[in-house]
Amino acid sequence: MGKYLGILIVALCTLICEAAIFRPISDSHRSAALELLTPKDGSFTSLKETFEALRTFKVLGIGHQPNIKAKACKSVVDTVRSPFFVLKDLFQALRVNGILKCELNEETFAGIASRLKDSMNNASSLLDYYYSVGSLALIKGQASEVDVQLGGADSVFRAIKALSQSDGRWRYSSNNPESSTFAAGIALESLAGVISLASSEIDHSLISLVKNDISKLLDGVEKYDDGTYYLDEKLVDAHGLQSPLSASSAVVRGITAFATTSNEDLNLPGDKILGLARFFLGVGIPGNAEDLFYQLDALDSLENNRVSIPLILSLPTAVISLTRRDQLKVNVNTVLGSAAPSLSVKLKQIFSSGSKDASIIDQDLKFDPENAVHLLDALPEYMDAGRYILSLEIVLHNPDDKKIYATGGRTKISIYVTGFIEVDHADVAVLDSDLGNVETENRVDLSGEKTHSLSANHLQKLQLSFQLTSPLGHAFKPHQAFLKLTHESKVEHIFVVGSSGKKFEIILDFLGLVEKFFYLSGRYDIQLTVGDAVMENSFFLHLGSIELDLPEPPEKAARSPPQPIDPASRFGPKAEISHIFRAPEKRSPKELSLTFLALVLLPFVGFLMGLLRLQVNLKNFPKASAPATFSILFHLCIAAVLTLYLLFWLKLNLFTTLKTLGFLGIFLMFVGHRTLAYLASSSAKLKSA
Repeated sequence: MGKYLGILIVALCTLICEAAIFRPISDSHRSAALELLTPKDGSFTSLKETFEALRTFKVLGIGHQPNIKAKACKSVVDTVRSPFFVLKDLFQALRVNGILKCELNEETFAGIASRLKDSMNNASSLLDYYYSVGSLALIKGQASEVDVQLGGADSVFRAIKALSQSDGRWRYSSNNPESSTFAAGIALESLAGVISLASSEIDHSLISLVKNDISKLLDGVEKYDDGTYYLDEKLVDAHGLQSPLSASSAVVRGITAFATTSNEDLNLPGDKILGLARFFLGVGIPGNAEDLFYQLDALDSLENNRVSIPLILSLPTAVISLTRRDQLKVNVNTVLGSAAPSLSVKLKQIFSSGSKDASIIDQDLKFDPENAVHLLDALPEYMDAGRYILSLEIVLHNPDDKKIYATGGRTKISIYVTGFIEVDHADVAVLDSDLGNVETENRVDLSGEKTHSLSANHLQKLQLSFQLTSPLGHAFKPHQAFLKLTHESKVEHIFVVGSSGKKFEIILDFLGLVEKFFYLSGRYDIQLTVGDAVMENSFFLHLGSIELDLPEPPEKAARSPPQPIDPASRFGPKAEISHIFRAPEKRSPKELSLTFLALVLLPFVGFLMGLLRLQVNLKNFPKASAPATFSILFHLCIAAVLTLYLLFWLKLNLFTTLKTLGFLGIFLMFVGHRTLAYLASSSAKLKSA
């Protein structure tokens, strides 16, 4: 049935829909992690990259990861035991050790803890506190017997809090007036560490101030129309530009860490927690290892926090076929794909594309425990082929789960309902320009097996009409309906087919189109294209051709533009050249050929007999090593020349023989000159003696 493009358009529709659907972490992330996080020679370039890779593997649950423990642990031990350590390097080394469990004894940890407490007294920036407090917190988790408690935790807490700003963001130091969203995230994480290391309880008023800072920080989040929230970074300084992904990740990690250690109820709005989760999932699969770490680290913090765990509502596919009677399927999981608690999904409303009116459904979807999916057995009867927006709501069965999980209220998801569109009353005709009478009319064969040959002049019109009907019998208007006429010189003309209700019609008045057609008479191919994202039988159909007889162009008429030259015709393979060789001449008798061979060999036989007659000997052959070598090469070259002549007679062509003879001749002249020069010198010595 023509060249149907339904599969291609449905696939494109799927890609478009998926952009608006947030799906939990899947195996695609695991494949990307193994591809992006590939160590070179058994190790990564730095401890920071090593930790990010190990953390990514751990969050994704990848068991078969690269074996980097030997070299990574060596780097950790060297960094930790170094008498002169950098806080940042020590912090990264302890993070790596927390995952790999390298061989470090408690004495080493105790020495590090003592030095970190001393460095805390000289801290002058937020990063100094972040690395020092973070390192002590890591030691606490790796060596429980080591004393890491902070006696002056209140003063450290106040020093970090003093760098906060009125909008909830933080400064990196007291000398820097600019505030940063990323700095706010690491400040909150540092304060969480101070609380966990404090030897006595932190002043509650200080914790209340930080809670207020968190509220102000989240008041400044950016929002997209789809309910996605993110935090942007406006500060660009020596620490570099932080992307919205890294800034949002740092804030999420800081907030969840502070909520865990302070045991405070932060009263964070669930829609913002869910919106941040949607932002990280909306990134898809990042293209570099660092962004992948920020994404997964933030999602893991949201998955395992005591503030509010977001639940993600998604569809396995956003394309539902009326022809196949597909079911609407809905999945509900956490951000990392874990199972959700006991709940139900309600279909509240259905919005038709381009309309603000909604149909109220309020129907519970049936839960399939075997596949962990919520199903709507059948779509409402009034749903025709088209684009719809579904309003879905998650309802938790256990009231206590409402304090743990964030559902975000109603979730709107766009779907495409596809179907087979009926094409009827397709006709193509040539009309008389004056009276509009039909001169030639043909019913279009949509199977593409039959084409039509029409003819017209500039005083006539071409009419094409057809009807499109949806599966429910309604008028259907596709996104694309084009008629293309292509001249035999490859000049193309494309026209949009208009519609009125179910009927689509286009009339081409050739009298008004002669200039557009550049007065080009001749054969025009006719092609009709009808397609839509929800049309399962979109088609590209060759209807036939029309022979146009247009008037001669005036002197100043526009000429048709030159058509681009196909590179394949210029640079592609040329046509094969077939050559018929001349039939070989008739050969002479065998006896004549043998007689000629004997005559050719006769001088050579005479030459040998002459040598014997002259009693040729080797008495004068050089005995010294160098002259003897040149003499041997001289005779070998003569033999090679004779052999070359023989090969020329048997199989070589003239060009190959001359080229080889040129090289041999030059070498023969050289060794011959040396040989003859030696013989002349020897003869002169004998005469003088």
